[in-house]
Amino acid sequence: KRATKINIKKAEWLKEILMINKTAHIPVLLEETINALSVKNEKFYIDATFGLGGYTRAILERKNCKVLGVDRDPDVTPAAEAIKVDFKNRFYFQNARFSQIEQLLEPSRIKKVAGIVFDLGVSSPQIDQGHRGFSFKLNGPLDMRMSKEGPTAEEFINKVEEKTLANIIFELGDEVFSRRIARNIITERAVNTITKTGQLASIIRTAVPSSKYKIDPATKTFQAIRIYLNDEISELERGLIAAERILQPNGILAVVSFHSIEDRIIKNFFLKCSQNKNLSRHIPVIPSKNHSLKILTKKPILPSESEIKYNTRSRSAKLRVAERTAFPSQFGDAAW
Repeated sequence: KRATKINIKKAEWLKEILMINKTAHIPVLLEETINALSVKNEKFYIDATFGLGGYTRAILERKNCKVLGVDRDPDVTPAAEAIKVDFKNRFYFQNARFSQIEQLLEPSRIKKVAGIVFDLGVSSPQIDQGHRGFSFKLNGPLDMRMSKEGPTAEEFINKVEEKTLANIIFELGDEVFSRRIARNIITERAVNTITKTGQLASIIRTAVPSSKYKIDPATKTFQAIRIYLNDEISELERGLIAAERILQPNGILAVVSFHSIEDRIIKNFFLKCSQNKNLSRHIPVIPSKNHSLKILTKKPILPSESEIKYNTRSRSAKLRVAERTAFPSQFGDAAW
């Protein structure tokens, strides 16, 4: 019996690995992004969301340049080590948040880079591994932490107040049934502690008629909880500001997003840095008549029909690109 249990677990593990391998090495809008970066020899680039290194490898293969890969997920370290073997002194990796890219450059004494790419959201390996807790399709522990640090989704869901939860689901998930979903979650947790992704997904699905959705009813709520738990909105804002500060004149900032909240932030950031207006109440722009960014994509670049066909997760992707001007940063000199 013990041997049978071991074999079953091994089979499940192999099935999960195979599932990961089907999607893990398909970076979205790869060719469009690399072309936008206009990679050059002897230049330094940053892949701010390394994942399994798809963009990094493509950049390094395109020209004799250097790349710093950054990712807060410790599980990507083996992929980084594999690329290090292939590209030795041309690739560097840091397990950190992309909002820290300024500080990460400090040891190398590099202050300006030629290009930065962001591929936002959750990666295929994170979605396809049930134990990470991101997927509403695979049952697993309610985790959802990208860096594996801080409170888990289970701790959050079982303590948060109903009104706060409803607001988070509405604002970060664009979920019109947020109040009904929040009420169902609070009611259920009073009877049973919510510990599994499958359990939470079922609670969400029973909150509203499935006929109201073209996608799984749990999609937006899982997205909202993940964004909130990982502080993704503030992280994105800080990351964009850091990128603008360390790009050299004519340097390229390329950002791939997957939902309207991210895309709206990127679009507004590009507009306000090109029109010299305040980014927000919390992030004032230094008064200047000069524009620090030139928008290269008036409309976002979308995946082709053929890309969507072989990688369905690319269907909601949008690529926006901007070029750094020679004018001073809108946010002051580099911190260090």
